[in-house]
Amino acid sequence: MAAPPSMVTLPQFTVPAPGAVKKDGETVPRRHFKFADRLLDHPDNVTTMWDVFLHGNKISGDNDFLGVRRMENGEPKEYIWESSNSVRRRVENYAKGLSKLGLGRQEALGVYGVNRPEWTMTEQACYRQAFIIVALYDTLGEEAIEYIVNQTEMKYIVATADKVKHLINLKSILPSISHIIVMDETYDKTLDAAASEVGVAIQTFKDVEKLGEDVTEETELPKPEDIATICYTSGTTGAPKGAVLTQAQSVAVIYSIVAVGSADTFAKVDHTDCYVSYLPLAHVFERAAQGLFVYNGASIGYYQGNTATLLDDIIELKPTVFCSVPRLFNRIYDKVLSGVKAKGGIAATLFFTAFNSKKANLKTTTKHWLWDRLVFGQIRQRLGGRIRFILSGSAPVSPDVIDFMRICFSADVYEGYGQTENFCGSCLTVSKDNTTGVVGIPFPCSEIKLVDVPDMEYTSNDQPFPRGEICIRGNSVMREYYKNPEKTAETLDEDGWLHTGDIGLFDECGRLSIIDRLKNIFKLSQGEYIAPEKIEGVYQKHELVAQAFVYGDSLQSSLVGIIHPDKDELTKWAQSKPEFADKSFEDLCADAEVNKQLLSALTAYGKSNDLKGFEQVKKIFVTPEEFTVENDLLTPTFKLKREIAKKKFAKEIDAMYAGRTFN
Repeated sequence: MAAPPSMVTLPQFTVPAPGAVKKDGETVPRRHFKFADRLLDHPDNVTTMWDVFLHGNKISGDNDFLGVRRMENGEPKEYIWESSNSVRRRVENYAKGLSKLGLGRQEALGVYGVNRPEWTMTEQACYRQAFIIVALYDTLGEEAIEYIVNQTEMKYIVATADKVKHLINLKSILPSISHIIVMDETYDKTLDAAASEVGVAIQTFKDVEKLGEDVTEETELPKPEDIATICYTSGTTGAPKGAVLTQAQSVAVIYSIVAVGSADTFAKVDHTDCYVSYLPLAHVFERAAQGLFVYNGASIGYYQGNTATLLDDIIELKPTVFCSVPRLFNRIYDKVLSGVKAKGGIAATLFFTAFNSKKANLKTTTKHWLWDRLVFGQIRQRLGGRIRFILSGSAPVSPDVIDFMRICFSADVYEGYGQTENFCGSCLTVSKDNTTGVVGIPFPCSEIKLVDVPDMEYTSNDQPFPRGEICIRGNSVMREYYKNPEKTAETLDEDGWLHTGDIGLFDECGRLSIIDRLKNIFKLSQGEYIAPEKIEGVYQKHELVAQAFVYGDSLQSSLVGIIHPDKDELTKWAQSKPEFADKSFEDLCADAEVNKQLLSALTAYGKSNDLKGFEQVKKIFVTPEEFTVENDLLTPTFKLKREIAKKKFAKEIDAMYAGRTFN
């Protein structure tokens, strides 16, 4: 006889920290259920990020390590590879060359460019010589670059050839810069004279390697307490803050990912794995991911530098692991489903039969012997056909999309949660637990508690689950914000807890869910609290919508929205309607009747996805302009910059609230 529901013992994935006592206004700190006795720090004999590299080099040796696509007459061909041993020789020479140029221990070295082998080799050289690597995002504006370079008193920048002229032109506001090292073998040599005039020397990456070839003197090895990186938050408002992360703090995260793999609560990675690097190395998600593959001696293939050709790179590379962000997963979701609907008939019936069959068994498996071959094989090929597991990070991903990825790619899909301030080392979901809507359990290097937020009515005594601000403490939490004691004190309390600004709850199994954000919430005039990201997440699942920005004025009783449609889907939709069939994408976006019909579709869709009446936008402005990093509407990790979006669309927002039309 089955036990009644009330008597069923549910698994507990987190446990109270040993000896911890619950304090008023907060939960007891919780830890990973398999690593409760202590917070992990480092493996034996691996205490720095340079040790991480050496560990992988010992495994990989002459095997493929870093790969890029060969170009022929401007066309990308196969991947060509460099072995781990070859890369190690180059890194050591390059590191010595940088020292010979005058870069000193614990001085800042800037990196300015998209992911490529030279980026990774620069990172490893910094770890070897105890330089401080400071990334300048490829799409940063002048103001932020000026702020970061001047705050760190940066003298040396490693950059791609296309950035050299820009840096020289900025020299008047970047007085400390004395050397630019160009990643490319060739660059515009006419820039040498201009650089010399403003007191900047230019060398190529290989020039610096050669400079170090004849250096026989060994320099001091890095120490665990040395600063590994100052990673500046991309932030949606204000000046960027530089999170100071030591070698030891970075190692703790890599070790934790390895440990949960060995404990069978996360995927195992080994030297046979292949990873595609495209998420910005300027951010900790990609740095932590690469660290895992470096440690295990796996191979890393780089995209061409253009996200528009990413899927082509993936098909050629055939990676076994794919790390990405919800924005890309949402696009894949939309494209596959719209393609299925367009086919219709037997093909659509077969797809949804297979889909629903697999979904019914998701709690136990992501695979099906028949459907994976008959229905999902072609979809799986979109990511190369060899994917073992997928990891989503940077922002919560919709449960529908998570389930879709598990079903269609026949792979384990994990969700991670972390911040710049702890090298991404917060939470990971658990192997074989396909529960959606959770971000998992703490990294073994971290413990987590929830602290009451009375103003938002979140408390540790809430029923059925405790709720509050997520606070993290452990071996990966940053030392401080660089030269910013005021912001440091706001974020790190006297007991070492990192206050994340995210609102979470611990569920019945001790898993963490993110349910809100301290700052990303506002109140409408009638007193209703609004979480815009939740609403945007619903609308962006509609096939006609690529991006959405939901806004509510506290003096108004309703929400308005800025919608960027999916160009292919909107065009296809218009062609089925005679009155719109001959209009361009831009004309469709400006058409009042299109606006009306799209709003009607979104309202119905929102209702079917359980949006309350006050959560629905009452008016929309349809823009043909995509929200991108380049136009400053997205952070480099693809989060919406709300304040920037509010300013950019101020006229349209005012018009919607005033009841005016746009044509």
